[in-house]
Amino acid sequence: MFIEFIRSINTFNSFILGWSNPLIEKLPVADFIKDALIDSINLVPFLFIIFFFIELFEIYFSKKIKNLSKHTKVSGPLLGALTAIVPQCGFSVIASTLYVRRLITRGTLIAVYISTSDEAIPVLLAHPEMIKTILPILGTKFLMAVAAGYAVDAILKPVTEENNDEIEIDEHGCCKHEISNDRFKKRILILHPLKHTVNIFFFILIVTLILNFILLKTEGHIEQVFLYQSPIQPALAAIIGLIPNCAISVLITMLYIQHAISFGSVIAGLSSSAGLGLIILLKKNDNIKDTSFIIGILLFISIIAGIALQTFLG
Repeated sequence: MFIEFIRSINTFNSFILGWSNPLIEKLPVADFIKDALIDSINLVPFLFIIFFFIELFEIYFSKKIKNLSKHTKVSGPLLGALTAIVPQCGFSVIASTLYVRRLITRGTLIAVYISTSDEAIPVLLAHPEMIKTILPILGTKFLMAVAAGYAVDAILKPVTEENNDEIEIDEHGCCKHEISNDRFKKRILILHPLKHTVNIFFFILIVTLILNFILLKTEGHIEQVFLYQSPIQPALAAIIGLIPNCAISVLITMLYIQHAISFGSVIAGLSSSAGLGLIILLKKNDNIKDTSFIIGILLFISIIAGIALQTFLG
């Protein structure tokens, strides 16, 4: 039923935006540019709908993730992974802030980082043919996050502090929106989804232009450019995923949609992609060795998992 609902929305989008296609076809530009414009513009209404619901999810689940400090000794990694799997753009920021204050463990922080997918799910939802891949991606990342989180806490002694005060988050997520306790009272519900839609539209357009150009030059064999099935590919995807920008998850997901990278590589790239959370960790954590250690663990787990999945699943 859900898949049919998604498909009906896409059909509606195509109907509404059908008038723009003939206009684009008349533009004096190369065909690969026209195709990129058509594909990207037709996603806009659907992306807005997705981001509107993501906004509602984030309002609800942000309060949940701020309470991780109350469960960090027993169920922190599990709850962190479970909450972060919900499509959003600010949970890694919240988790980083909690960790810097030593209110959650390293394992919980890493579980949140691995489970977070930034823009991957909205981009996949906007392509009906890829909807069937969402559950395998989310399920794999969730299991990785839980296992890694508990393993890290079992091997390394958790260091947390007791604090019963209300947690104030004064950081910003993508699109510069506030991630504070009272942000939902001040923000107009439509504003951030609209801004987010515009930003992601341009990310998708740029990536699609580049991929269409590569497809043209390689006569459809884009996988050769990106070392498809090479053990190097998951490692490169994981390294690229560390770049703290939501455009990176768009790039990795679009490469997967174009069959340029393997399932193992998309898992590696999206697992290391902790978004703006890494910026907060780098900026606010006074212990540089600790920050480097966390990033190293995140990268190592992502690479190993990516190579293993690519080896056994092909």
